[in-house]
Amino acid sequence: MALPLWALTLLGLLGAGSGLRPRKLDFFQSKTELNHLVVDEASGTVYVGAVNALYQLSADLQLQQKADTGPRLDNKKCTPPIEIGQCHEAVLTDNVNQLLLLDPPGGRLVECGSLFKGICALRALSNVSTRLFYEDSSGERSFVASNDEGVATVGLVSATAPGGERRMLFVGKGNGLYDNGVIVSTRLLDRAGGRDAFEAYTDHATYKAGYLAPNTQEFVAAFEDGLYVFFVFNQQDKHPPRSRTLLARMCKHDPYYYSYLEMDLQCLDPAEPAAPFGACLAATAAPGAAARRVLYAVFAREDRGGGGPRAGLCLFALDEINDQMLAIRNACYTSPKKDPPDFYKPFHGEIQCGGLSQGDGKDFECGSEHLPYPLGSRKGLNATAVLQRGGLNLTAVTVATEDGHTIAFLGTSDGQVLKVYLAPDGSSVEYGSILVEINKRIKKDLVLSADQASLYAMTQDKAFRLPVQECASYLNCKQCLGSRDPYCGWCIIKGRCTRRAECPRAEESGHWLWSREESCVTITGAQPQNMSRRAQGPVQLTVSPLPALGEDKLLCLFGDSPAHPARVEGDTVVCSSPSSIPSTPPGQDHVAVEIQLKFQHSDVFLTSHQYPFYDCGEAMKLEKNLPCISCASNRWTCQWDMRYHECREASPNPEEGIVPAHMEDSCPQFLDPSPLVIPMNYETDVTFQGNNLDTMKMGPVSSLHVGSDLPKFEVQVNTRDLGTFHFRTPKLSHDENETLPLHLYVKSYGKYIDSKLQVTLYNCSFGRSDCSLCLAADPAYQCVWCGGQGRCVYEALCSNATSECPPPVITAIQPQTGPLGGGIRVTILGSNLGVKADDVKSVAVAGRNCTFEPERYSVSTRIVCAIEATEAPLTGGVEVDINGKLGHSPPHVQFTYQEPQPLSVEPREGPQAGGTTLTINGTHLDTGSKEDVHVTIGGVPCNVTQFGAQLQCVTGPQAAPGQLALEISYGGSPVPSSGIAFAYRENPVLRAFQPLRSFASGGRSINVTGQGFSLIQNFSMVVIAEPLRSWRRRREAGPLQPHTIVGTEYTRHNDSRVVFLSPAVPEDPEAYNLTALVQMDGHRVLLRTEAGAFEYVPDPTFKNFTGGVKKQVNKLIHAQGTNLNKAMTLHEAEAFVGAERCVMKTLTETDLYCEPPEVQPPPKRRQKRDTTLNLPEFIVKFGSREWVLGRVEYDSRVSEVPLSLILPLIMVPMVAVIALSVYCYWRKSQQAEREYEKIRSQLEGLEESVRDRCKKEFTDLMIEMEDQTNDVHEAGIPVLDYKTYTDRVFFLPSKDGDKDVMITGKLDIPEARRPVVEQALYQFSNLLNSKSFLINFIHTLENQREFSARAKVYFASLLTVALHGKLEYYTDIMRTLFLELMEQYVVAKNPKLMLRRSETVVERMLSNWMSICLYQYLKDSAGEPLYKLFKAIKHQVEKGPVDAVQKKAKYTLNDTGLLGDDVEYAPLTVSVIVQDEGVDAIPVKVLNCDTISQVSGRQTALSGHMRLFRGRTSGRWELQWRPGSTAQILSDLDLTSQRDGRWKRVNTLMHYNVRDGATLILSKVGVSQQPEDNQQDLPGERHALLEDENRVWHLVRPTDEVEEGKSKRGSMKEKERTKAITEIYLTRLLSVKGTLQQFVDNFFQSVLAPSLAVPPAVKYFFDFLDEQAEKHDIKDEDTIHIWKTNSLPLRFWVNILKNPHFIFDVHVHEVVDASLSVIAQTFMDACTRTEHKLSRDSPSNKLLYAKEISTYKKMVEDYYKGIRQMVQVSDQDMNTHLAEISRAHTDSLNTLVALHQLYQYTQKYYDEIINALEEDPAAQKMQLAYRLQQIAAALENKVTDL
Repeated sequence: MALPLWALTLLGLLGAGSGLRPRKLDFFQSKTELNHLVVDEASGTVYVGAVNALYQLSADLQLQQKADTGPRLDNKKCTPPIEIGQCHEAVLTDNVNQLLLLDPPGGRLVECGSLFKGICALRALSNVSTRLFYEDSSGERSFVASNDEGVATVGLVSATAPGGERRMLFVGKGNGLYDNGVIVSTRLLDRAGGRDAFEAYTDHATYKAGYLAPNTQEFVAAFEDGLYVFFVFNQQDKHPPRSRTLLARMCKHDPYYYSYLEMDLQCLDPAEPAAPFGACLAATAAPGAAARRVLYAVFAREDRGGGGPRAGLCLFALDEINDQMLAIRNACYTSPKKDPPDFYKPFHGEIQCGGLSQGDGKDFECGSEHLPYPLGSRKGLNATAVLQRGGLNLTAVTVATEDGHTIAFLGTSDGQVLKVYLAPDGSSVEYGSILVEINKRIKKDLVLSADQASLYAMTQDKAFRLPVQECASYLNCKQCLGSRDPYCGWCIIKGRCTRRAECPRAEESGHWLWSREESCVTITGAQPQNMSRRAQGPVQLTVSPLPALGEDKLLCLFGDSPAHPARVEGDTVVCSSPSSIPSTPPGQDHVAVEIQLKFQHSDVFLTSHQYPFYDCGEAMKLEKNLPCISCASNRWTCQWDMRYHECREASPNPEEGIVPAHMEDSCPQFLDPSPLVIPMNYETDVTFQGNNLDTMKMGPVSSLHVGSDLPKFEVQVNTRDLGTFHFRTPKLSHDENETLPLHLYVKSYGKYIDSKLQVTLYNCSFGRSDCSLCLAADPAYQCVWCGGQGRCVYEALCSNATSECPPPVITAIQPQTGPLGGGIRVTILGSNLGVKADDVKSVAVAGRNCTFEPERYSVSTRIVCAIEATEAPLTGGVEVDINGKLGHSPPHVQFTYQEPQPLSVEPREGPQAGGTTLTINGTHLDTGSKEDVHVTIGGVPCNVTQFGAQLQCVTGPQAAPGQLALEISYGGSPVPSSGIAFAYRENPVLRAFQPLRSFASGGRSINVTGQGFSLIQNFSMVVIAEPLRSWRRRREAGPLQPHTIVGTEYTRHNDSRVVFLSPAVPEDPEAYNLTALVQMDGHRVLLRTEAGAFEYVPDPTFKNFTGGVKKQVNKLIHAQGTNLNKAMTLHEAEAFVGAERCVMKTLTETDLYCEPPEVQPPPKRRQKRDTTLNLPEFIVKFGSREWVLGRVEYDSRVSEVPLSLILPLIMVPMVAVIALSVYCYWRKSQQAEREYEKIRSQLEGLEESVRDRCKKEFTDLMIEMEDQTNDVHEAGIPVLDYKTYTDRVFFLPSKDGDKDVMITGKLDIPEARRPVVEQALYQFSNLLNSKSFLINFIHTLENQREFSARAKVYFASLLTVALHGKLEYYTDIMRTLFLELMEQYVVAKNPKLMLRRSETVVERMLSNWMSICLYQYLKDSAGEPLYKLFKAIKHQVEKGPVDAVQKKAKYTLNDTGLLGDDVEYAPLTVSVIVQDEGVDAIPVKVLNCDTISQVSGRQTALSGHMRLFRGRTSGRWELQWRPGSTAQILSDLDLTSQRDGRWKRVNTLMHYNVRDGATLILSKVGVSQQPEDNQQDLPGERHALLEDENRVWHLVRPTDEVEEGKSKRGSMKEKERTKAITEIYLTRLLSVKGTLQQFVDNFFQSVLAPSLAVPPAVKYFFDFLDEQAEKHDIKDEDTIHIWKTNSLPLRFWVNILKNPHFIFDVHVHEVVDASLSVIAQTFMDACTRTEHKLSRDSPSNKLLYAKEISTYKKMVEDYYKGIRQMVQVSDQDMNTHLAEISRAHTDSLNTLVALHQLYQYTQKYYDEIINALEEDPAAQKMQLAYRLQQIAAALENKVTDL
C-alpha cells in the first residue's frame, strides 16, 4: 500500500531540510596563529605553516607530522647564529612562518620564518620534521624573508627555463625596520658556483630599497606565466604621497634583472568611478574565459560616506598585461626626452630613456645592459570591478574552472567564503556562500585541493576543508537548478543532482540540465486537461524538454494503479487513466492524482504532473443554498438536471430540463428580497421574486418554505402576484451585535431551491444609550427615542417617540488645568452632546472661548476644543451650546488657568548622542496633559516620558557639543525657563575591552575601558542575534527567530572603566550572527577594537563523576570536559565543595583542577538532593551557569608531619649560617678598601703634579675653542661644495693645478662646431656606458708604454667625472678591473703589494670612488672633529711666536719645526677695520713679535668676515695704524727696518711700538694676481722675505749664517746655543700634544668608530675584499688588513688629514701643515700591524705618540672587526646609494669637459683602440668600433673609412 500523498510530501520536506543543512566542516586547529597553507597536487597532502610550528596534514586535515620551529633565542638587531655572549638582547622569540612553498620535483618544502633575519630551510615533503638543508652562519646572503612579522613575504619556486633542471626561488618582500632592505631577489635552491642554497643566483639578482629607506612595499602575490615571473604589491609613495598597486614582471632566466619592469594596476568602482579602490588585498592567476590566463585581484577602500569598508574583484588578462608592458618599453626606448615624466627607475635613481630603436622591445625580450633598466611606469592597466561588496573586505581569492565555466571563491573579513560565477560576458553572480567561522577573517591562502573537489581556508587558528559544491544535497531537480551552482546540473538518467562529469550521458541532448541555463523536465500540458472520475480514457502529456530516449522506455504511474508502458509520440507521452481513483476530499469537487514518468530499466523518476478528476455530485454541495448555480458555474463540465435535482457530467446532447455547464443564469432561483433590513423583535413582511421557475416542475406554493439556520426559524411562503412571493418573519432577537446578516434558504419538499435572499437583522438599542445617539442612527433602521421607555427602539414599537433630545450633560473634562498661553486641547465628556458636529454651536471653558474641533467630535459623548489664552490665572466651569440648549459642568468639574514655572534640571550635562533622562523641577509643571508639553534643547526635542509635579524627558542627539538653553512650551506657548541650561559633552570613547569572548550562558565580567563614562546614566550590553540564512534546523524545531538580548548588570568603577556581565544568548550561538554593543544612554558602540570583535562560544561540557562520587586524592579535585578555557580563565572560574570554595589551580581545554577545603564542608541544602551519605556536592560555576558533577568523598588519612613544622626546623639554622658568613666577608672587604684608597690618593697626587703643566694650557685652549665652536655652530663649518671638493681632490694635484681645464671648465671649441661636438660627446658618453668598450679602452691605454702613472691618475679622474651620472655603472667597472688586478697579484704571489701605490687606473678610481662616497659622511659626521682639530692646531701654533722666515714655532708637534730658543713676547688685542666694507671693528688677538703679514693673516677672528668679501674683490691689501692724526702704513720691510750688516730684521708690531688696544685699518691698494688661497699674504710678505740682496731674519738667525767677523769663541757658543734643541724645548712637544690630545682622539674616534654610522661604501668594499680573499683562499689576516688599510685610511683619510683645504674653505700654513703631518703619520702607524721598536734614536714624532699608538691600533682592529660583523650592503643597496649621489651632484660637474678630455686619449691611441674593439667578439656584436668611428668623424670633422 503506497503512502498517502501528505505523508510523502512531509517526508520530502524533511529530507529537503536536512539536505540543505551544511554538513560539519572538516577542520584542523592549531595552538598558535596560522600563517600559510599549500597543497601537494600529487599526493593531496596539506602543509600548514604556523607560529612556531609546521604541520603536515592529510587531505581531510588529519595530523600526520609536526615540526617545531620556535620559539628560539633571537633579537631582530642581531645577526645569526645567535650567541648570548654577542647578542645580549636575545630573548625567546616566536617564529612566524613567512614563506611556505613546494618544490615537488625535488621532493622538498621551502620554509622561511621571521627568526634569524628570515633564513630558510628545506624540508622533506614526505616528513616535514626531516630538515634537508639549514644554514644560519652564511650571513646576509642567506637572509630571504622579512624578520618583521608585519611585513609580508611572497615567492614561488620554478625553473629558469621550461623543462630546466635548475630550480630557483623567486622572492618579493617589504622592508622591515631591521631587514636587509632586499625587495626582490632570485635565489638558488641547490648549491651551485660556490654559492649555497638560498643565496642570490648572481650578485645582480637582487633589488634593494634606498639605503636605510623605510618600508614602502607590501607584497600580495607572486605567480609565473611562461618565461616570466610576476609580483603584485602595494606601494606607498612619499613624493607625492599616494598609495599604488603595482605589478612587476621579469624573466625567470634573467640573472642581471635587465628585464625588471613595473606598472600600475587600478581597480575602478562602477558605483563611484571617481573613487577607485585602493590597496590590493589578495591576487591569483588562473585560466579564464576562452582559455586566457587572467589575474584575479581583490581591492579594498574605505567608503567616503562613512559606510565602512568597500571591496571589489577586478580581472586583468595576462596577454593584455604583456602587451601593455611591451608598449611601455617601446615608449621609453623611443622617447624624445631623456627623462619622460611617466617613467622612473624603481627603488632608486632616475631612468634615462630615448635614443633606442622601436624594435628593441621585441629583439631583447628580457632586456639588455644597453637598455634602460629597471623600468617603472606610472601608466598601467585599469579594470572595472565585476563584483563589489560593501561593509566588509574581501581578503582572499582563488579561481576554479568547471566544464569551461569560471568560478571564483572569495574569502571575507567576517568569516565567509563567497561563491561567484564569472560569466563569459564579464558579469558576475554571487550564487552562494559558506560560513567558515563567524567574524573571523579568512586568511589570504585560499587553496583548492589536489582533486579540485575541496577548498582549504584558514582563519586565525583553524584550517578548514570546504566542498566546492554540494550538488548531492539537492534532492530534486527544482532544488538543483534553483541553487544556480555552476558545478551542478540535473542528471536525467540518474535522477540526481551531479557534476557534469558524473552524469553518464551528459553529452546527449537534454540528459544533463545545467543549473544556470536549463529548466527541469516538465509536463507543460495534458489532453484532455481534466476528466470525470466516472469516465475513463488515455491522457496525452506534453513533456519539455524531453530527453533523447534512445533504447530507453518510459513507464506511467497514474495514482496507485500499477505502472504501465508509456507511448511516446514526438514530444508527447500517452498514458492510460488509472483503474481506481481516490475518493473526493470533503469540501472539494475534485481530486488530483499524480502522473509519474519513469525510466523502465532503471526506475529513475523523470517528471510528474497532478491530473484532476472532478466529481459533479460533490460540486452541487459546495453552496448549500445554491445547488444549481454551484453545479453549473464550476470549471468542470457539469450540468444540472432539474428533473432529478442532481448535478451530473455534461452530455453531448442535453435533454429537456437540463441546465448546461457554465449557464448558471438559467437555474431556477429566488432573489430580490424587500425590505433588506429587518428589525429585531418585530414581525416583518418580506417579499421576494422568483426567476426561471417555469423550467422547474415545482409543486404548489404551499410546499415552499423559507428559513435561516441562525437565528433558527422556518416559515411557509405565500404567493402574491405572478412571480412574487412573500412571508412574515417571527420576532427575531440577537443581542451580541448591532446587525446580523441572514442568508435565507428556500426548500420545496425538503430540497433546496437556489436562493439569493440576503437580508440584515438589526437592533436599535445596541450601543445607543441616549437620545442623540439614537437619532444619529442610519435612517434606514427607523430608530426613534422613546421617551416613555427611555431607550432607542424601532419606531413601530413606540407610541410616544420624540424628535428633540434633552439638554446636554457634562460629566468630566480632561485636563482640568491649562497654561495662560492657551493652545491646548480640552476634552469634554458627557451625554446628549449633539447628533452631529454641526449641532455644537459654542464652547466656553472658565469663561473663555474654546475653539471647537469637529474632526475630533464623537456623537453625543465627546467634544474637543482648543482653549484660548488669558492674561491672568483663573478658575471656572465649562459651558456648551447644543442647538440652543445649554449644558453646564457640575461644581466639581472646574478648569483652572495657571502658569507653569520650571526652576532646575538634573543632571546638567550628558553625551552628545543623547539618551540622558532629565528631571525638571518647578511649580505647576503638571499643567495640561503629557501631550501638551514639549521640551527642546537647542532645537532638538527632549522626549517627555513622565508627566506630573516633576517632568522627565530623554534628550535627543546634538550635532556638536556645547551648553544649550532648555526650553519648555505648553500648547505651543513657551514658558519662562531662564537660567536653565544643559551641556552636551563629547560622547564617551570605548578604547578596549577584555576578555574578547563569553560562553553562551553569559555572566562573564567584561572589563570595558575608555573615557567619559561618568556622563552616562544607564549602561547596558546589547547583543543582536540574527539567524544565519545558511543554517537550517529540522522542521519540527521551527525556524530561528531574531533576538535582541539586553544585559543590564554592570558596575561603573570610574570615568574610564565599566564592568559588564555578559548576557545569556541562545544556546547555539554558531547558528546566529551575534553583534555585541554597549549602550550608553543614547550612544551605542560596537564592542569591537583592533584586537577583534566580542564573540560568544558554546558552553563547555563537563563529565559527571563516575558513580556520582569523586574521591579526593593529593588534595586536588579533577574535573574533565571540553572547551573549558575557550571563554574562561583560571582566575574567573569558580568551583565549590558544598558551601565552601574550591581554590582553582589549573584550567585547560579539557581539565580543571582545584584545591578543596582541608576539612570536609557540609553539603548545600538548597540543592535538595539525597544527602544520606552526607557528602558535599562538587559544583563548577562559569559565569551565570553552574554544573553539579557529583559529590566529593574526603580521604581520612592525615599527614604525619605538617609542613608548617618542617620549614622552620630547616630554614632558621640555614639563615643564621649565611648571615654570619656575610658579616665576615664585609669586614675583610672594608679593610682592603681602606688600603686601596690610601694608595690611590698617593698616585693621584703624583699624577696631578704631572698634569698641572698641561692643564693650564689645555684650559686656555678649551676656552678659545669654545668660542670657535660657537662660531662653528653659528656660521657652520666652511665645507666646500661638492664640485669644488671633487675639483681639488681630483685635479688640484695635477701639473696645471688650479688652472686645470677641469677646474676652470673652459672648453676651447669654436662656437660654430659646438652643437656638433656636444652631440658627438653625448654619443661618446653612451659609448662609455658600454662595459665592453670601456674595459677595452682602459686595457688598451694601460698597455701603452708612454701612458705614464701621472696620466693614469688624470685619466681615472676624468673617467670619474664622465661617469658620475651612473656611479653604479662606474662601480661595476671598478669591481671588474679590481678582480683582474687581484688576479695578477695573487698569481704573482705578492698580494700584499696590491693597492700600495696608484700605479693603475683602477687604483686611482678607487681613491676617487672613496672620495665621492665619503663626502656626505665628511660633511655630516667626521668633518666637524677634523675641522676642530685643524682650528685647535692653528690656534695653538699662533698662541706663541712663529718665525716667519724659518717657518718654526714655539708650539708645534713637529720637532723639525720647533723654535729652539726663548723669545720674549707679549699678547696684544688690536681692532681691525676693513675699509669700505661697512663692517664694525673686529678684535684680533696678536703677539707683539708678529710680523705685519702675520697680523694680516690672523683669521682666528677675521675668518667669518673675510669670507664675506674675499670672493668679491681681487685687489691687494695694506695695513695702516693711526696713532694720531696721521696714518702710518705698516709693512714687513721698509726704511725703518733694523739692519746688521747684510742682515735685515723683519718689522714687527713691537718695532712700530703698537700698543694693546690699538686700531688698525685694512685697505685695498691694487690688483692681485695671486691665487685665492694666498690672498691673506698681504703686502710685503713674499717680496720682502725672499729678497736675495738682503738676508732677512725674524726671531732667530739661522745657525749656519753666523757672521765671520765675530770671534771664534763667541761664534762657537752661538752655534752650540742655537744648533741643538735641548730637552727643555722638546717638552713643548709634549705640552702641545697633551693640549691637543682630546681633539686628536675625537677625530680618530669619528673615523674609527664602528658603532657610529659607517658609510655604506666602506662596508661594501671591505666585504668585497673579504669575499675575494676567501675566493682566492688567502688565510693571512695581515694581507686582508693591508688591503683595507691601503684602500681607506692611507688612500683617503691620510690625504684629507694632510690637506684640510680639500674639504674646507681654509688656508693651511706651513707650520700647521707640519703638525698635521705628525698626526697623519701617527694615523698611518696605527693602521699597520708591524710593531715599531722604539729607541732613543727614534724620531721624536714617533716617540711623541708611542704610548697612544697601541690604543689606536686596537681602534683600527675593532673598526675592521665591527665592519665585518655589520649587516651586509649588497650591490643593490650600494647602487641605490650611488644613484642618490649621482642625482644630487652630477649636474654641477664639468661632465662635457671631462668627456672632451677623455676623447683626447681616444684620439691619441685611436688605431690601437679600434684594433682592440675589432678583436673582441662582444664588441663586434654591439658594433662598438663602428660607433667610435662615427663619433671620431663628428668630433674631428673628417671622413672615415666606414
